[in-house]
Amino acid sequence: MPQPHPQPRPDAGSGLVAELRYAPRGLVADVRVAPGEVLAVLGPNGAGKSTLLALLAGLLRPTGGRIVLDGDVLAGPGRFTAPHRRGVALLAQQPLLFPHLDVEANVAFGPRSAGASRREARTAARRWLDVVGTTDLARRRPHQVSGGQAQRVAVARALAADPRLLLLDEPLAALDVGAAPEVRRVLRQVLRGEPRRSAVLVTHDLLDALALADRVLVLDGGRVVEEGPVAAVLGSPRSAFGARIAGLVLVAGVATADGLRTPAGTAVTGLRDPDCAPGSDAVATFAPEAVAVHRDDPGGSPRNRWSAHVEDLSPRGALVRVRARLRPGGEEVLADVTASSVADLDLVPGSPVHLVVKATAVAVHAVGATPSPR
Repeated sequence: MPQPHPQPRPDAGSGLVAELRYAPRGLVADVRVAPGEVLAVLGPNGAGKSTLLALLAGLLRPTGGRIVLDGDVLAGPGRFTAPHRRGVALLAQQPLLFPHLDVEANVAFGPRSAGASRREARTAARRWLDVVGTTDLARRRPHQVSGGQAQRVAVARALAADPRLLLLDEPLAALDVGAAPEVRRVLRQVLRGEPRRSAVLVTHDLLDALALADRVLVLDGGRVVEEGPVAAVLGSPRSAFGARIAGLVLVAGVATADGLRTPAGTAVTGLRDPDCAPGSDAVATFAPEAVAVHRDDPGGSPRNRWSAHVEDLSPRGALVRVRARLRPGGEEVLADVTASSVADLDLVPGSPVHLVVKATAVAVHAVGATPSPR
């Protein structure tokens, strides 16, 4: 596929600095995106991800805070810049192409709206259609292209407007399994190639975050509960959602000398991070495959040996995921075991079990503070 031709903009500035406050939906989130950086926003349904994007795009007026892009105040006390004047482009789940225009005219719409001549807009459209590999579709109408092709055209349309910030709202969610990888490849090329593009990506897909983003922000209940480089957040998650998307078990509590203790009194022994001081809020994480399940207490030396009862069993390929609840604390622990082990142990919902995890398989991390309302 041809490489992007556009040159870096001379006005590239300080990136995005946003203190997002929206009282009707309880959103209090500080967001930073450096020039050329891609930030992935993860979180459960209802966490505030769509509200965050709507505020950045100018579709909602914030009730407090400020939004500054490349030094320009887009929203703040007494200031509010209309969406079409922000230099921000939004790519949604659906391509939303104009049905009465052909593909080239759809892509030319942004430059034309910004004041470019027909010739300049057409040149920009052809350049970006070439970048996303859809030049041969230029004269087709949206109903004459596939879903994956339409989304690639939508990428070209967003970039033809030369936005300072690109907002991506689950851009692959509506695509079938065959089209999604190709569009992901196109996005990776235009976001992580040269010149780098600043973007905020909302996604539920771990692969999107790994393939496209530099940093991850985890939003839950309208608050930022975790933030950092992709590898750090997904490798050592410190929030329940971060652990879930990374496929890990997370138990919260207060750090002790050799691990942590939950509010209900369950002791978890593990390898404590140097920045996790005893007495501070902390989380312990470990992989479900590190959990051994026994019907009888195995005794021996393992430091983490807990009584529990099985709540649910669900197939996961060649393994079965056992969801168990510790007794008496009530903390949830997941274990991945073979189907033959489930049969040998005669596991069913309600079965009493003993769970064992080696201390060396448990990581204990400090929990950072979340931003307070302003």
